[in-house]
Amino acid sequence: MTQLSGKAQSAPAMKAFNSREGVILLLLKMRTFIALILIVGFFAITVPDFLAVGSMVIMIKHIAINAFLALGITFVIITAGIDLSIGATLGLCGMIAGWLITKGIVLPAFGIAIFPSVWVVVPLVLLIGGLIGAANGWIITRYNVAPFICTLGTMYILRGAAMLTSGGETFPGLQGNPQLGNTGFDKIGSGYFLGLPWAIWMMIVLALVIAYVARRLPFGRQVYAIGDNERAAELSGVRVKRVKIFVYAISGLCAAIAGIVVSSQLVAAHPANGTAFEMNAIAAVVLGGTSLAGGRGTILGTLIGAFVIGFLADGLIMMGVSEFWQMVIKGIVIIIAVIIDQMQSRMQQKAAVVAQKALLVEAEATRTA
Repeated sequence: MTQLSGKAQSAPAMKAFNSREGVILLLLKMRTFIALILIVGFFAITVPDFLAVGSMVIMIKHIAINAFLALGITFVIITAGIDLSIGATLGLCGMIAGWLITKGIVLPAFGIAIFPSVWVVVPLVLLIGGLIGAANGWIITRYNVAPFICTLGTMYILRGAAMLTSGGETFPGLQGNPQLGNTGFDKIGSGYFLGLPWAIWMMIVLALVIAYVARRLPFGRQVYAIGDNERAAELSGVRVKRVKIFVYAISGLCAAIAGIVVSSQLVAAHPANGTAFEMNAIAAVVLGGTSLAGGRGTILGTLIGAFVIGFLADGLIMMGVSEFWQMVIKGIVIIIAVIIDQMQSRMQQKAAVVAQKALLVEAEATRTA
């Protein structure tokens, strides 16, 4: 009976520990949403018209570009991978769209140039973006190359290819030519539907589709399984290599979407478009609670993370903060996000150990009684 009394006395302590740790874990999990509220509140007080409808629409339009990239790379990071080439993919895909609209497909043998319509240009560019991502995934899985090294190399290749398409020059005038039947590309970035820019609607649809894939389809569960324990996922029948190739293909496809929207908004394609955009995307994903170690993350968290990065950047610009200080602040935010992520991981592990001990205490108490 003395042993039972000692076990019983430890149960309240464990419950108190679980309660306290649970509150802290909940706050850590909601950190991105809390950060968003604080940032919006701060700039609403310090920046005139920050919450004005016009200002919010413009800012969310900017956020959409980062959201496209962040949503695409979320699956990659959940598998414990990384894709540093998405910014360069954005730039190259924009240049390919610019080439097709302004230069067309030249056929020297026939002495003609074919200018495809926007309905051909957009799917073709999306296909190229997806193939670039799939190539990354194939190299990583086929030759067991570290994702960081592979996508770093791809980043340089794609950036150089973007420069080669025009000799480093810009493709202007992407509104097309009515006589050639290739007009309408500029409407993708400047068009409105129900009072909101197309870019915002595209962001919403993309987020819903990827969230559905992550939560409802077997592919989404396989992605999480690979990030949690790749070897165990493979033994359970998951085709790890194929899933990883698809994951990187999704990342490339989303980068292509961003490239099309950016070029459409500027009505011009420049090979330097998308430079360092991958850093903002990774920051949004990490801020959203996706673990760099893999196995944990949500699409909603990524979307909120993109809003945090976007509102922070635009708010600092509206305050007149130097671009150099913006880089410093953004770097600090990323470091803090990673530190908090590590804290959350350790606390979840500790909570799991405590829960297991509580179950053992309960089982022992039942057996002794």
